[in-house]
Amino acid sequence: MNIWKQVDANKQRSIFLVFIFVLVVIGIGWLFSNYYGNPAILYFAVALALTQSLVGYYGGDSIILSSSGAQLVTKRSDLPVLWNAVENMSIASGLPMPKVYVINDPAPNAFATGRDPKHASIAATTGLLQVLDKNELEGVVAHEMSHVGNYDIRLMTIITVLVSVIAILSDIFVRSQIFGFGRKRDNNSEGGGLMAILSIVALVLAPIVGTIIQLAISRKREFLADADGALLTGYPAGLAGALEKISKFSKPLERANTATAHLYISNPLGGGNPEEKEPGFLAKTFSTHPPIKERIRLLRQMS
Repeated sequence: MNIWKQVDANKQRSIFLVFIFVLVVIGIGWLFSNYYGNPAILYFAVALALTQSLVGYYGGDSIILSSSGAQLVTKRSDLPVLWNAVENMSIASGLPMPKVYVINDPAPNAFATGRDPKHASIAATTGLLQVLDKNELEGVVAHEMSHVGNYDIRLMTIITVLVSVIAILSDIFVRSQIFGFGRKRDNNSEGGGLMAILSIVALVLAPIVGTIIQLAISRKREFLADADGALLTGYPAGLAGALEKISKFSKPLERANTATAHLYISNPLGGGNPEEKEPGFLAKTFSTHPPIKERIRLLRQMS
């Protein structure tokens, strides 16, 4: 895909996802409102949809960095290797220098976030800096810079915030059903029973569908960022070697969570092994990343 077409597609998808999110949250609010007989719930859902869309766009990266325990790195810090790798890839790509963060965690991993190349951040774990050599680290940074340049960061950051909100709303409804809070008195009627069933089905499916969209988009983006990153460094073996080392570390990140897992270069919830057999259909469907073995194979072919 032409790089500019890819960038335009990501911008359009970001707008589309925000639009769908607003409709879904308002729809959930309407179900809540009818089920509990309280129109104020619908008004709250409308306000929540609009405010969280803005939060996801303008402040999603700050939320993600804070929840990951990332600490800002400066040029005069004691991590010149990381700073220099990001600076080199910024110059090579022609993109603005992103903010650089480090996460104090032995699990080797990294991610990029932000709303555009002028407001981007790249974070790497201390474990990544310990196990990779210079070429491998630049391969990982180039991968993340590709996410920045392709506007993947905007798409994935917005998805993180919006899917989390939908999951929270669903959880609130399920808990209210368990404890029996606020139910309408006429819910024993045929109409009330039907509304209850529709509400539960919709609210259970909403986060599942959102997660599947999140994972599918993430997997596709990882393949593209691998290829673009390899072209940026001119040394695909560097990124391939980095992925091999990362995949051998099975311990998850201490502050990893399912909401942000798709942002990382490798699944932060638990590493795999490039020598393992090909995962099945269900494993692929519900994985935040494409099979590491397949990614390494494609990079070796580029070499």
